[in-house]
Amino acid sequence: VQLQASGGGLVQPGGSLRLSCAASGSIFSRDAVGWYRQAPGKERDLVARIYSGGSTIYTDSVNGRFSISRDNAKNTWYLQMNSLKPEDTAVYYCNLRRLALNSKYDYDYWGQGTQVTVSS
Repeated sequence: VQLQASGGGLVQPGGSLRLSCAASGSIFSRDAVGWYRQAPGKERDLVARIYSGGSTIYTDSVNGRFSISRDNAKNTWYLQMNSLKPEDTAVYYCNLRRLALNSKYDYDYWGQGTQVTVSS
């Protein structure tokens, strides 16, 4: 499985960006997909995830501002980011989690990362 993220860039506070992640290889509809981010000097943290049934989870700091969606026919998922703040500045990584019957065997695939900078 290979993931290709795109859509990052420089945006002013209050602005919007849409990230995309295209997957190739053996993709299963039951895979969970999502986005993580890593700011300088910090750990990589989950931003949002969407499961095969459409349920979503968001980290608290982006709830109400970010929206994740997926297009299974295109093996692509998106992160719509609105009302961006300087603290959203980070490298954003797309993620595909291959879910196992036992979660300790879940396996993560990663994209290359795309820089999002929120600054005036």
